[in-house]
Amino acid sequence: MNCPCCSGKTYEECCKPYHTKEKFAPTAEALMRSRFSAFAIPNGKYLMETTSPSKRQFHNTKDLQEWGEINEWTKLEIVNKPSMNKVEFKAFYTDKNGGNHVHHELSIFKMIQNRWFYVSGEFLE
Repeated sequence: MNCPCCSGKTYEECCKPYHTKEKFAPTAEALMRSRFSAFAIPNGKYLMETTSPSKRQFHNTKDLQEWGEINEWTKLEIVNKPSMNKVEFKAFYTDKNGGNHVHHELSIFKMIQNRWFYVSGEFLE
């Protein structure tokens, strides 16, 4: 299976090792890609575990899982990496009614104890 994050690699050699905790994402971009894949599969638990501990109170696993389930995540495009801890991306998805959407975001990540975590995102466009 091709990895949902559009890396061109198989899921087994790309995001799966992060989802199964065999290893941690080595960069903010790798974490961002693995989070997109976690929406596509879906894996709400991974999404919660990779959210910064200080921000988890604003999210819950059930909602993250549901957001992945009700949409078909079709494509990820990395637009820009303005710094080591920021990734601008476009996530393309189709909603449950067949409508096509683009989620355009500049995400901020933080390294905590040698692990990258998602902190927040600014919606663009």
